[in-house]
Amino acid sequence: MKKLERRKRKSEGFSLIETLVGVALVAIAMLGLAQLMVLSIANNTRADRMSTATFLARQQIEQLRLMTAEELITQVGAPLDEQLDLNQDGVFDYRRITVLQQSGAFYQAHILIFAAEKMSISQGELLADPDAHRVRADITSLISR
Repeated sequence: MKKLERRKRKSEGFSLIETLVGVALVAIAMLGLAQLMVLSIANNTRADRMSTATFLARQQIEQLRLMTAEELITQVGAPLDEQLDLNQDGVFDYRRITVLQQSGAFYQAHILIFAAEKMSISQGELLADPDAHRVRADITSLISR
């Protein structure tokens, strides 16, 4: 009878090895979830930056559409290169380059938005190959007058 009670006690509960294996499995699962979380945060940040860049490009197009023909003519020629500080903290967040070309009664507006890290690169280099410099937004629109 005592042997039967000892066997019963041994089969009840978890051994140390079983507990360690369980903890290891939970830790591995948590590491996988942590990696997914980090990846998700990086993707959300990237999407937010692209959304903001697209907004800045569309905002510039709307400003150009509100201009009269005389005002647009003054903008034709040399590209407008702006450094944008969105949150007014003294640090530039984006670089916006606006190229306006006239063709008869139409004006073609080409807006490029780059990250702040591209401030040191020349305007000509950015305009020559925007994809190589990871342009955030590239929008072209026609404006008629």
